[in-house]
Amino acid sequence: MKSELKLSLIAAIAVTAAGCTTQQTAQQEPTTMKKAADKVVQVTKQMAASGNADLPPNANPGECYARIFVEPTYVSAQQKVLVDAGTEDTKIIPAQYKTVKERVLVKAASEKLEVIPAQFKKVTERVLTKPASEKLVQVAPAKYATKEEKILVEPAKKVWKKGTGPIQKIDSATGEIVCLVEVPAVYKTVKKRVLVAPPQVRKQVVPAEYKTVDRTVVAVPSTTRKIVIPAEYKTVEKTVLVRPATVQAIKTSPKYETVTTRKLVKDGYLQWRSILCDTNLTTGRIAQIQRALQARGFNPGRLDGVIGSDTMAAVNAFQRANKLPVDRYLNIATVRALGVAPN
Repeated sequence: MKSELKLSLIAAIAVTAAGCTTQQTAQQEPTTMKKAADKVVQVTKQMAASGNADLPPNANPGECYARIFVEPTYVSAQQKVLVDAGTEDTKIIPAQYKTVKERVLVKAASEKLEVIPAQFKKVTERVLTKPASEKLVQVAPAKYATKEEKILVEPAKKVWKKGTGPIQKIDSATGEIVCLVEVPAVYKTVKKRVLVAPPQVRKQVVPAEYKTVDRTVVAVPSTTRKIVIPAEYKTVEKTVLVRPATVQAIKTSPKYETVTTRKLVKDGYLQWRSILCDTNLTTGRIAQIQRALQARGFNPGRLDGVIGSDTMAAVNAFQRANKLPVDRYLNIATVRALGVAPN
């Protein structure tokens, strides 16, 4: 009896997994869908043969689980495949010439100097003949006064004078008598004119003296200028090479095709996923989930506490936007992400 119950449970899980896989891969190619379905059947048969239903571990009363088949993980890669290597040939392209007209220099440009004579003009000028000077002019004459002055004519002196009488005799041998006599100085009174006040003078400016003369001066000095003699040319015709002869390789380009390949990264497997079911799902909790979806911008339809197609479409859209497992159940991970208590 227990073995039959396990087989029935395995069969139900297989149907559920196949249904989830079909919903998730509806837009993949038919071959991938068929492979996923075959994988589910193969895993289910293996479990049935072993007699092990592999029930959810650590389950608590009131919790519901769904056995979901997690599809294999593939990576797609594109690569170019050579279809046609192409061919190569050679072709000689002859040289091309053309006749052109060309200006040839006959005589190079040169320069010469030209003297421009000076220009003169007559001007009348005042010429200085005598510079300005200064002279002293007497304003008041000098003042003199006459005064008497006693001047020495002959200074006082002492002279020996011959004496007379026996008293003055000094030389008994000769009998001559001399006497030293002081002769007083001789003065005379003279009158002379002395300066009392010097004459008063002032400086007088004697203006300069000029005369007017006519003379010829340079108005514009002589200069030189360069005269450019342009070059002389003539036009001649000549043949010039436009393009040299070449050898051209003619080849067709190789052709490639882009091929997309898929590589298996991880095999598919069965997984127990905690969900809300009739055992732990109430109308009030469904309404909470609907309101949470609406608050996050996902339209669940009517807020009636009933899981309909609009509500599940909003649930799947929320799962995809938040990178949650996408299936046809209200899994516990989605419920918690919506901020609703699962119990």
